[in-house]
Amino acid sequence: MVPAQLLQGILHGTPMVQRRAMAKAITLLESTRADHRAQGDALLTALLPHTGKALRLGISGVPGVGKSTFIEALGLHLVGQGLRVAVLAIDPSSSVSGGSILGDKTRMEQLSMHESAYIRPSPSGGTLGGVAEKTRESLLVCEAAGYDVVIVETVGVGQSETAVHGMTDMFCVLQLPNAGDDLQAIKKGVMELADLVVINKADIDPHAATRAQAQITSSLRLLGFHGNPDRDPHDGQQWQPQVLQISALQHQGMDAFWDAVQRYRQLQTANGRLALRRERQALAWMWERIDSGLKQAFRAHPRVQALLPSLQHDVAAGRIAAGTAARNLLAAQSGQAQAAID
Repeated sequence: MVPAQLLQGILHGTPMVQRRAMAKAITLLESTRADHRAQGDALLTALLPHTGKALRLGISGVPGVGKSTFIEALGLHLVGQGLRVAVLAIDPSSSVSGGSILGDKTRMEQLSMHESAYIRPSPSGGTLGGVAEKTRESLLVCEAAGYDVVIVETVGVGQSETAVHGMTDMFCVLQLPNAGDDLQAIKKGVMELADLVVINKADIDPHAATRAQAQITSSLRLLGFHGNPDRDPHDGQQWQPQVLQISALQHQGMDAFWDAVQRYRQLQTANGRLALRRERQALAWMWERIDSGLKQAFRAHPRVQALLPSLQHDVAAGRIAAGTAARNLLAAQSGQAQAAID
């Protein structure tokens, strides 16, 4: 499909045609070829007026916490209410082979077969923060296709998966009942950004789940007192992070979770913070793409390519400091080339 056909397929196609167009559009946006990037930019610009109506929900948590099981249970709950759900599942890429299993879709077997759901696994490609480089673009494709809820599932590697917070309306962190004490909960980088903390597998040890809920609630209240203007515990017009217990495997707690999400959306829409959050995210996305483009332009610069092999060899041999080599390469790009230090 050419970009014009992709646009029509996404906006006006039958369910089967739309799915195929979405898959091809996301593949086009993920491509690193220069001509594909130009086509992808044109497609994204055409889709942009049709975006912005979906709820963007980010899900993070350590491996084994049950993210895929939870997303399937939540997705089935939502499609049962007549909503359309898209899931962008990010899988880690191997640092050795560069490959990715992309197995999240197989763990959502029931949801993947539902006509009101769309699941797209993507490799992280070495991008930090638990998401893929083009997750934001993929999210906009799903919104333009008319999905009511877009869920972004992160890689799941621990305490630093904060990138998904910068592209979603609500950031949810899944925890296990016995995941450490309250100090462990405080120090996690994702916890201070979480809008909702969900203790999964609460049915395995209800007492541990209740204890964890109390500890994390106390930790979140403490974090709210330390310099976050979006988390003033004394402001009744702001959303205060909450902690819920669920069992995704038993499909328990989905109603309470979705009720909390809807309350969050209503409150943040009414006080204007949801719109402000999206504005900040759009600007951050622009600067992120600028940084990425500058890095690509730097590597492709003829003077840089000419100097790079010898400077790499000198750095590896210890004849020149890495910082000096970097400055020489940057100077070469700006047209102020210096002779490499012998």
